[in-house]
Amino acid sequence: ALAVAIALPMGVRGGGGEAVAANGESGAAGRAAGAAADSSQGPWRTFAAERVQDAVAGGRPAFVVFTADWCVTCKLNERVALDTDEAQQLFRAKGVELFKADWTNQDAAISAELARHGRAGVPLYLYYPPGAAQPRILPQLLGPGTVRELIGQLPDQSSAGETTRV
Repeated sequence: ALAVAIALPMGVRGGGGEAVAANGESGAAGRAAGAAADSSQGPWRTFAAERVQDAVAGGRPAFVVFTADWCVTCKLNERVALDTDEAQQLFRAKGVELFKADWTNQDAAISAELARHGRAGVPLYLYYPPGAAQPRILPQLLGPGTVRELIGQLPDQSSAGETTRV
């Protein structure tokens, strides 16, 4: 069992692209570094509180993952619940904006955000439903159906602009 736990973090996302924006930079330089690194994180954008606030203010649902490369629980949740084909298809269909706060190097801004939500470390999962000022804090262990249960009832993004039929 120990070998599985040690091997799990290696290659879960293939290539170690998560260690971005945890370089200690803050302000405009940190946001620029994060924006440039977004493409290496797949559908996940680098976390910045302003980006999440923009999504929420725009009425879009947002999902924030606080993780670290060395966090076995985080990597397990990514593999089982967040980076599955089903979850990613749901996130896309429902128009959920995805943000990843990489705490691998214990970035001070991410530490402050963790503390703001009553946490001293990772994992932390926040879901902002459309129009919500405060996030829903999810459990530290996620199951395969977590995303479906959480956002399955949201309207598909493609039908968001359509009028309701009576």
